[in-house]
Amino acid sequence: MRLLHTSDWHLGRSFHRVGLLDAQAAFLDHLVATVHAHDVDAVLVAGDVYDRAVPPLPAVELFDTALHRLAEAGVPTVMISGNHDSARRLGVGAGLIERAGIHLRTDPDGIGTPVVLSDAHGEVALYGLPYLEPALVRERLGAERAGHEAVLTAAMDRVRTDLAGRPAGTRSVVLAHAFVAGGAPSDSERDITVGGVAAVPTGIFDGVDYVALGHLHGSQVLTPRVRYSGSPLAYSFSEAGHRKTMWLIDLGADGSITGDVRLDCPVPRPLARVRGRLDDLLADPALAAHEDSWVEATLTDPVRPAEPMARLTERFPHTLNLVFDPERTGDDPGASYAQRLRDRSDQQIAEDFVAHVRGGAALDGDERAVLHGAFDDVRVDTAEREVGR
Repeated sequence: MRLLHTSDWHLGRSFHRVGLLDAQAAFLDHLVATVHAHDVDAVLVAGDVYDRAVPPLPAVELFDTALHRLAEAGVPTVMISGNHDSARRLGVGAGLIERAGIHLRTDPDGIGTPVVLSDAHGEVALYGLPYLEPALVRERLGAERAGHEAVLTAAMDRVRTDLAGRPAGTRSVVLAHAFVAGGAPSDSERDITVGGVAAVPTGIFDGVDYVALGHLHGSQVLTPRVRYSGSPLAYSFSEAGHRKTMWLIDLGADGSITGDVRLDCPVPRPLARVRGRLDDLLADPALAAHEDSWVEATLTDPVRPAEPMARLTERFPHTLNLVFDPERTGDDPGASYAQRLRDRSDQQIAEDFVAHVRGGAALDGDERAVLHGAFDDVRVDTAEREVGR
């Protein structure tokens, strides 16, 4: 069975205020063309279809058009909700849409009920695990405790229970939207940390023939059977080095991966990150290749130059982001605030702030736990409000 694995479309999202709807439409054109060109048997969309719980109308219309085209192609599509989606909104009409071969899996109660497809070698059970916010689904899934690992373990227990009751030789595929250990994040994913822990081990998915992951925006192979497709478009400059692709996976008669190909997605405009003093950036002939790219420029001039953006756009007309990182010594008290916060989590920044305002006294374990709880409560409150919208 040939599977096309994609995720993280984020329909409706922009890139540094540049609208991406046309680029997203071009990707969906490419997706449908790929389905036809490669004789795909099923399309897997592993969450974050939209960029926010209440997407703009043009994004909804684009999604609607894509569903019609996939249905007309006669190729089953299995799709789950991600942490950016409103599961309830995305799942509206799921029962009716399923008659057209589009299987929306947005309700945690349906985790143990697969979409069952058949080929010449028998049945393939495809299980959809939508994004599982631990505080909202722990009791429904009977998880022993709150946390991503606990709720995903409970969800996979339901999958394995159903699979055990199916005919011997039934192959299995799981779609999940999660941060799995070993994956490399980028700047454009929304934080899903719970209690300071975000990643779950790959072993949670043991016993499944293929796991189609969503959430992280870089295409990655965690194990031969557990993979991220990544987003089809770049949504931050941290993805400048990404190759945006989909996975074309051939699932053999015995559940083995008999073929895997990365299929490139259309690139609306390449990304470039340039760094140096302004005059050097404007004169360096080696940067000519980036003159038509979307550019993020980091200026290292000791003193901020006059009209830097206007001067940059004369050579790089598609400059979208300007960062100042003056050349300084490591112990220079004037080092930029952004530089001092680089690679630090919200939790670490908050702990540093508390320690600073009380004269340098570090937080003890109980105080760190209070901060953990506060950040978790805010994230859960946001999730609950989005679910109810």
